[in-house]
Amino acid sequence: MMLARRIDARPRGRSSGQSMVEFAIVFPLFLLVALGLVEFAFVFNAVLATNFSTRTAALLAAEAGDMAGADCIVLQGIESEMGAPADKSRIVEVDVYRSDASGAPIGSLITRYTRTGSRSCTYADGSTITVPYTRQVDGYAEANRCNILTGCGSDPLHTVGVRVQYSHTWKTPLNNWLPGGSTGWVFLRQNAMRMEPIL
Repeated sequence: MMLARRIDARPRGRSSGQSMVEFAIVFPLFLLVALGLVEFAFVFNAVLATNFSTRTAALLAAEAGDMAGADCIVLQGIESEMGAPADKSRIVEVDVYRSDASGAPIGSLITRYTRTGSRSCTYADGSTITVPYTRQVDGYAEANRCNILTGCGSDPLHTVGVRVQYSHTWKTPLNNWLPGGSTGWVFLRQNAMRMEPIL
């Protein structure tokens, strides 16, 4: 009985003060980890959406071949695949290029578009596609793409690649806590497919 009275007689404020200090030390670390997880989820989603959009675009480019207006179909495919929470307005540029077997561009055979202005393509059936892109470089024109099974003269059947540059901006205030701060990340994703051959 005596022992119980002595324990009860200790001041209680000291214990609760210690808990407050521990909470003050641990809470910022917990908040940092939580914000880091949320930011990572947004970045990971943007990377996956960009990668998936390049895959779809490369398939469309391989199917379209040397058709006039093929690039509008490719660009529209990228736009349709960049779903939320990824932001299609954060696409910086798109390259459609002739690719080697490993998926890398061959020389300067690149047509580059930036996500500014608009571009329209009209097709034989009278339909029109308008996309929010402007062509900056025309090093791999649609008419110069070889999709003939036996090749085009000495040029074999092409492999076409699509590369997307995406600029991810911070979604959480985590950048305020990091030294030097940052505006986000810029990353590239690309895919290449062999042209769908015609006889």
